[in-house]
Amino acid sequence: MSLPATVEAITIPHTGGVEVIQKTTIPFPKPNPGDIVIKVEYFGVNFIDTYYRQGLYKYQSFPAVLGKETSGIIIALPTDESVLSNETFKKQGYKVGGKAAGDFLGSHATYISVPWKSVYPVPDSIPTKIAAAALLQGLTAVTFFEEAYKVKNGDTILVHTVAGGLGLLFAQLGHRVGATVIGTTSSQEKAELAKKNGANHVILYPVENTVKRVLELTNGQGVDAIFDGVGKDTFDDDFKMLKRKGTLVSVGNASGPVAPVSLLKLVEKNTVLLRPTMNNYVYTPEEAEHYGKALFQLVGNGDLSIKIFNEYPFTAEGVKQAHTDLTERGGKTIGKLLIKVD
Repeated sequence: MSLPATVEAITIPHTGGVEVIQKTTIPFPKPNPGDIVIKVEYFGVNFIDTYYRQGLYKYQSFPAVLGKETSGIIIALPTDESVLSNETFKKQGYKVGGKAAGDFLGSHATYISVPWKSVYPVPDSIPTKIAAAALLQGLTAVTFFEEAYKVKNGDTILVHTVAGGLGLLFAQLGHRVGATVIGTTSSQEKAELAKKNGANHVILYPVENTVKRVLELTNGQGVDAIFDGVGKDTFDDDFKMLKRKGTLVSVGNASGPVAPVSLLKLVEKNTVLLRPTMNNYVYTPEEAEHYGKALFQLVGNGDLSIKIFNEYPFTAEGVKQAHTDLTERGGKTIGKLLIKVD
């Protein structure tokens, strides 16, 4: 298949609010010898997209293409012989016409050229729609539960915003290994959904005192680990809810970034504090191959159910609405947001 000279892409001319989001036509660069080319069918919308748009995370230049999560069909494989003979590359089983999901910054475009280690083959039984919805949050959930804090049978964990796309996956994985999952959310509707996905207890933070309820539920002991994607608004209270030698995994910044913290804050309970990124857990081709296969096996056999909140149109207005819906904490979204590429 011949490659296009131009592609349609979601771009920003500079950082800012949702008003800077545009749909533009841009040149399609010549693929690098180690790249896989994908004809894109779906984009996943994530908080990290909003962080780059706002300037919390930095682009090297503008205009910049938004997005980090895609799925579609492979139309071209690498041409580099050293890649084609790589054992991990061969184990992945990439093929022209096969389904794939990509994790690569600047990939919300109709065609993308991506380094092969950032491309995850998708089993034939899993639709590309589900692959796009599962990739980033699924890899985050699987790697964080294994490496940031290894959740195990008998643990009690707290998951903030448990009814979001990532929170629902944390709840399912926690339930699967026999942990007690406490979650926070904003409405009864979301609480019921979280419970259906494995949460044992759900706290409605607008009307309940989260710290008090967690300590009540744990007989004053606190939890073994907290997975906190909210950031600024919940960070200080997290330390009140951890056990001695508990682990706080700061997952995101939905309410804003956490202020600098003194190491002395960790002394009282010998607290472990991490701010990991998923990409540092799938940094090598071997790690990516291991966790990618683990994720899609969980999805394929039904151990991870992917909840999709909405599909938005592939327009500037559609993407603006997706960003707006995602960032309204306590507001609209329950599960994953997708853009369907026509």
